[in-house]
Amino acid sequence: MGRGDLTNAEWDRLESLLPRGGARGGRWSDHRRVINGVLYRVRTGVQWRDLPERFGPWETVYKRHRRWSADGTWVMLLSRVQAAADAEGRIDWDVSVDSTAVRAHQHAAGARKQSPPATPQKGAAAGTNRVDPAAEIGRPAGGGGQIGECLGRSRGGFTTKIHLAADGRCRPLTLVLTPGHYGDGPQLERVLELISVPRQGVGRPRSRPDSVLADKAYTSRNNRRYLRRRGIRHTIPERVDQRRHRKNRGSGGGRPTGFDSEHYKKRNTVERAINRLKGFRAVATRYEKRAYIYLGTVTLATLIIWLRT
Repeated sequence: MGRGDLTNAEWDRLESLLPRGGARGGRWSDHRRVINGVLYRVRTGVQWRDLPERFGPWETVYKRHRRWSADGTWVMLLSRVQAAADAEGRIDWDVSVDSTAVRAHQHAAGARKQSPPATPQKGAAAGTNRVDPAAEIGRPAGGGGQIGECLGRSRGGFTTKIHLAADGRCRPLTLVLTPGHYGDGPQLERVLELISVPRQGVGRPRSRPDSVLADKAYTSRNNRRYLRRRGIRHTIPERVDQRRHRKNRGSGGGRPTGFDSEHYKKRNTVERAINRLKGFRAVATRYEKRAYIYLGTVTLATLIIWLRT
């Protein structure tokens, strides 16, 4: 077993959840060897063609990763692992929300705007780690150029932004990709709506955290109204200009927003979750042209974090 490969305990947790055969008949190559090959690439960021021979043909490893990124297999595995952790009471539902910008390598540019035909099957929704029944398994359609592939322009070149919600133990719960120049605040509702941890047994998936912590980028009235509507306690500081505007309006400005400075100290959990994600070099720098493949890479990194914490 090489450094960074799945341990026997981790493999035992995943083995029963993996697909049993290929889509066109026959047997797939050994799942454990292929997953270890994908992990090696996610951890080191090497080109697919440079994978060590012990993982088998690089084409097999790459195609498996691409397929599982498209059909929602990585998302399914992450969801099952989260469900097991929740059943054991190992999820801290004080959720923190934030984002991080990722530099896109020059090879990430140039994806074709229209995908070739593919067999319609279930897959992951573009830019999120949620399964979408209308997606296609082979090569899901892009969004039409740079914006559709979550590439944004900045002074340093192309960037992609990862928006995430993390539990109180520094583990990402949900992931959303946008172009790097998109703001954080408008993505809060989208990130929280994706929280859906299945229950082992009878019952709806858990989708509402106990509380939400976020920085000033998320302090808009729309975000606070959304959180109140869902009955979610939140700790979000108010910007100076918002406070001044409210006071200038007098009684028409409304009541001051509640803010617990002691509870807010716990928001560092999402920063630590981001640091864990960026410990994987293929996450810290985006090399994939297609957004759904990069999202699969980030989802796999998240899965490993859940397995090892």
